[in-house]
Amino acid sequence: MNTGISSDRSVREAYETDASGLHLLPDLVARPETIDDVVEVVKRAATDRMPVTCAGAQTSTTAASISDKGLLLSLRGLASIGDVDTAARSIRVGPGALLGEIKRATAAAGLLFAPDPTSEEESTIGGAIACNASGARTYKYGATRKHVRALRVVLANGDIAEFRRTELEKNTVGYAFAHDPIDWFIGSEGTLGIIVEAELSLLPLPARVVGLAIPFEVESDALDFVITARESSRVVPRCIEFFDSLALGIARQSEETVRWPEGSSAVVYVEEEISADLDEALGSWIELLEGTPTAMEPLVFDGEARLRLARRFRHSVPATMNERGGKLRGAGGRKLSTDWAVPYRKLGNAITSARELATSRGIEQPVIYGHAGNGHPHQNFLARDPREVTTIEEVIEETLRVVLSLGGTVAAEHGIGKIKRRWLPLQMNPLQVSMMTAVKRELDPLGILAPGNIL
Repeated sequence: MNTGISSDRSVREAYETDASGLHLLPDLVARPETIDDVVEVVKRAATDRMPVTCAGAQTSTTAASISDKGLLLSLRGLASIGDVDTAARSIRVGPGALLGEIKRATAAAGLLFAPDPTSEEESTIGGAIACNASGARTYKYGATRKHVRALRVVLANGDIAEFRRTELEKNTVGYAFAHDPIDWFIGSEGTLGIIVEAELSLLPLPARVVGLAIPFEVESDALDFVITARESSRVVPRCIEFFDSLALGIARQSEETVRWPEGSSAVVYVEEEISADLDEALGSWIELLEGTPTAMEPLVFDGEARLRLARRFRHSVPATMNERGGKLRGAGGRKLSTDWAVPYRKLGNAITSARELATSRGIEQPVIYGHAGNGHPHQNFLARDPREVTTIEEVIEETLRVVLSLGGTVAAEHGIGKIKRRWLPLQMNPLQVSMMTAVKRELDPLGILAPGNIL
């Protein structure tokens, strides 16, 4: 048995940071290679009452995958990808498998794993399940939760438990939250158990997908078009994404092969799975745009190579902001990001309020982009020093209060982690928090799993 536990400082430093920009140095690092190794680590930790925080590829923006308390458990070694069961439309994978590799394996069998975080080449399925990740196609397919059929979980005492989603269409036995225990672990950010294997549900692979990047001269027209596209009966998009002028500026610099028209200040990017003629599908979108005077000629992304190009320019925005934030670390600064959401019709109002709050506090405007079809943008701020970190955090909290007043949520995609824990009580009342605390206490009575995440 090889639990791979190390106290070497150079090893620990390799696991001290994630995409949040924070740095937390663990006391120990474990790098297990098998499920039995994980069981052994957890049993030893329970005996010693040592905290255990799981990590995959450490792409968390909320510091969920780092800790300065106890042991950091890297699950990258459990990266198995099983054979695709084409009859059952499923696949079994280890938590350390990268999403991009899983998607390629399923596509080779003519099937689709629908969740598509932009960082799919850098993030693991265990992390995606732990924070219930989504992505651009969430608009059509929903987040990761509904695509997880079964889980093997190592509990806080070292026992292995298996949870499988029921296929019932009706069930009135007991409280609703107890019907499918599998859902306790999806989105729990490692606080209730350690996922060591997952069975994923797959869908038929679309025959053809086309992407359209639609530039607009006026941002408000772009946001209005998001509503138009969502409510139209003529088009069936699988994603509706938005990029403001700052995000578009990053995309211009990162992918110079994409010829963005001069005068464009915002972009709406959509994808549609088509079975009809391409010209017919494009014609429906053009007709939809006819009532928008500042809309410019769409850029078409047809075929795998062009769709990969579209993914690259979309991914360039968070990747560039992460890089810029990393350069500010020496001065005590970093990138700060949000992932709030509001009902989609209120997105324009929420963005306007967020910008006004930033201006009122004298900070630079954030880069705004993301999943507008679900009313879910990302705001990426850059703080140059600790003073700006504090100011930006205050602006974020003020923005979240506006978001909640519009019927929104403080976190729509990346979970709560450690960074957003302070804002959980803004949305959840004491009874809700008490219920979560009770579940945590039942499954992790010693409180050793992922201390500081969520609660």
